[in-house]
Amino acid sequence: MSVVSPANPSEEDLAAVAESAERAVERILEVKADIAKIIFGQENVVEQTLVTILAGGHGLLVGVPGLAKTKLVETLGTVLGLDARRIQFTPDLMPSDILGAEVMEQDTSGGRSFRFIPGPVFSQLLMADEINRASPRTQSALLQAMQEYHVTVAGHPHDLPRPFHVLATQNPLEQEGTYPLPEAQLDRFLMQIDVQYPDLEAERRILLETTGAEQTTAHSAITAQELMEFQQLVRRMPVGESVVESILRLVRSARPGDSDANSDLTKLIAWGPGPRASQALMLTVRARALVDGRLSPSVDDVLALAEPILQHRMALTFAARADGHTVRDVIQRVKETIA
Repeated sequence: MSVVSPANPSEEDLAAVAESAERAVERILEVKADIAKIIFGQENVVEQTLVTILAGGHGLLVGVPGLAKTKLVETLGTVLGLDARRIQFTPDLMPSDILGAEVMEQDTSGGRSFRFIPGPVFSQLLMADEINRASPRTQSALLQAMQEYHVTVAGHPHDLPRPFHVLATQNPLEQEGTYPLPEAQLDRFLMQIDVQYPDLEAERRILLETTGAEQTTAHSAITAQELMEFQQLVRRMPVGESVVESILRLVRSARPGDSDANSDLTKLIAWGPGPRASQALMLTVRARALVDGRLSPSVDDVLALAEPILQHRMALTFAARADGHTVRDVIQRVKETIA
C-alpha cells in the first residue's frame, strides 16, 4: 500500500502506530460491549457516534422521539469517562443560559467584584436536545463554542474543558416553532447521524430488558485522558493513496459544475461540500477503521461514511427536488461513480 498520510512515515513510525492501535482496539471493544448492554439495535448509530468522537468532532443526531438518542449520549458520557450534561433547547433559551454569566458579589469588607458562573457548556460531552428549537442567537453562541473551544463573556475568554464534544438532536418531523440551522452552521457538525427505528428482535429485547424492576447501568470503560490519546492516534494512522483519491473523487463529484464529474448528476446539485467535508472524511475513515479493529482505512470506509458526512453539506436544485430526487439518492449515485 502506498502511504501518503501522515507525510513520509518511517518504518519505526508505522510500527509504533500499529502497536498503539492494537492496544486502542482492545479498549474500544470494551467500550462497544458496555454500550451494547444499554443501547439495543442501533449498531450503526453507535458506531457513527463513536467515530465522530474519536475523530474529535461533533455530531447531529436526527430521528423521531423515543429512539434512545438521549440515553445514548448519557451512556456514552459514562462509558467514555466524560463529564456529560444536557440542555433542552426552547425558544426562550438565552445564550447566557448555555455559556454562563458574570454576577456581582460583595465581600465581607464591602468591596464588590464580578465572578463568572460557568454554564452547562463547560462539560466534556454536551447533549443539545432539539437544537433547532432555540433562537438563532442561542444557536450561534453554542456553535461558536463548538468551533473555537472557548467562550467570551463580558470581554473575557474562558477555555472549555478538553475533550469537548457536542451531540445535538433534531426531530425531522416537527417543524412548527423551530429555527432550522443555517447551512454554514450545519457544516460545523462532523456527521449527521440518522437514527432509525429498531428492528423486530431489538425492539423485543427493549421490551423485555427495560420494563422490569432492575435495569442494567453503564460503567466507565476508559478515561477522558485515554480518549484524547486515541484521538491523537487517529491522526497518526496511515492512509493509502487509493483512499485519498477516493475521498477527493467523492467530494468533488458532489459539487455542481465540476469539470471531471458526471454533468447529468452535478446539474441536480445546487451547492455541494467544501474542503471541510474532505477533511472530515480523512479523519472519520481512520476512526472507523480503529473502531472496526483495523490498522488502516479502506475505500469501503469512504463509501460507508459518504452519506453521514455529505448529506448536511449539500442541497439539490429546485428542479431536482420537483422531479422527486433526494440528497440521499444523489449521494448514492455519486458513490457508484467511485465504487
